[in-house]
Amino acid sequence: MIFIYVDSIFICESSHIKMQYKSIKKEEWDKAIEQLLLSYTIFACVENEYGLDYELIRPSDIVKISYNKPKPATPLKSFFLPIKENVTSGKVEERPRIIMGIPNCDIEGLFLPDDVYLDKEFNDLFYLKRRENTLLIASDCFGVQEHCHCLSYNIRPYSENHADLAAINLNGTILLRILSLKGEDFITKFPAITSPVDNNIIPIIEKEHLATETLLAKTNNGLPDYKKTGKLIMNSKGAIWEKYSASCVSCGACTTICPTCTCFLLIDKPGFEKIKQMDACQYPGFERVAGGEDALFELHNRFKNRYMCKYVWKPEKFRSLACTGCGRCIDACIGKINKNEVFMELTK
Repeated sequence: MIFIYVDSIFICESSHIKMQYKSIKKEEWDKAIEQLLLSYTIFACVENEYGLDYELIRPSDIVKISYNKPKPATPLKSFFLPIKENVTSGKVEERPRIIMGIPNCDIEGLFLPDDVYLDKEFNDLFYLKRRENTLLIASDCFGVQEHCHCLSYNIRPYSENHADLAAINLNGTILLRILSLKGEDFITKFPAITSPVDNNIIPIIEKEHLATETLLAKTNNGLPDYKKTGKLIMNSKGAIWEKYSASCVSCGACTTICPTCTCFLLIDKPGFEKIKQMDACQYPGFERVAGGEDALFELHNRFKNRYMCKYVWKPEKFRSLACTGCGRCIDACIGKINKNEVFMELTK
């Protein structure tokens, strides 16, 4: 990923290089990570009895790092958009970071926050510094979770660009797919890294990719694609939204866990401090204005509004998808609402 300024205007774009693989033994990789901890803050996916999620890595945690399993509970955006931060303090973590084990749905999901917070006319310096200061190491998904549906929106379960590297653990060997100039420069820190000597390794990876895509296609058979979903939502009647919103408790879990939702409040505090706090369109009063009017006062309108935003309005304004098919909103819903069931019913 390249970050440059031209006439004080921020430009963010992917570095398109010829994709290539490098190889390093797992034990050498682990040693290299331990050395990197001296100069980097590293977060990586670790699996425990509660599931898979990012953890701050210490030397003793390196052997616990999980590879190629979908997907961490926490969305990638949380590393760049804290739930709450003081935007008048001017303080941003200076120590460079590495985030490992990122599924491609989250890599693709970062495009929308980039569009919002790195706008040419107004960019968020806090967000910018975090993006510049972070190396993204993606993880190919070998397998799926129950609600994964990235392929339905034409997002592969493995990264081909946008991240810096992709890491694959095969039989005690770490394969690194180079995805950016930043990633290419980063691997020079590993003296033990070489080009793969086994010609069968790449076909094995491609076979795993195909198996995961086949499973995704089978489990989501009939689910409309992103563009068709937007049309179905636009042409829908109120009854279906009343039906599915009946069990919604307005907790906001679906929006806070979403890798692309970016709404926030700016709260004034004593001493001229301003606190940016993440907001959610499913909270009561989200659209209430000073006069007390609230266009989304009724729950079913608030419920439908979220999908209008993600599948209709965001695509009209931004270049990226507002839903990447990660399925976290389904996993997190207290009311057990499955948005894919809504969309399947709309196709009938």
